[in-house]
Amino acid sequence: MANTSSAKKKTKVIKRKTAINRIRIGKYKSSISQIENAIKSGEKDKAMKLFDNFQSQLMKVSKKGSIRRQTASRKISRTAKKLAAMK
Repeated sequence: MANTSSAKKKTKVIKRKTAINRIRIGKYKSSISQIENAIKSGEKDKAMKLFDNFQSQLMKVSKKGSIRRQTASRKISRTAKKLAAMK
C-alpha cells in the first residue's frame, strides 16, 4: 500500500490512465476484428470502407502511446496487402 500522499495520488492517476488505455485498446482490437471479418467473408467493398476507419483508429491509439507506432504500421501494412490480394 502507498505510504506517502504523493504515492496515493499517483495510484489514482495510474488507475485512470489504465482505464483509458483499456478503452483505447478495446477500440483498436474491435477495428481489427471488423476488418478481418470483412476480409474473410470476401466483401471487398465493405473492407475498403472499413480500412480508412481502421487506419485512423490504429494511428490514434499509437499516437497516444497505448501501442507502439511500429505495431500499428505493421498491422496497417499487412491489412493493406490482404486487401490488395482480394479479387
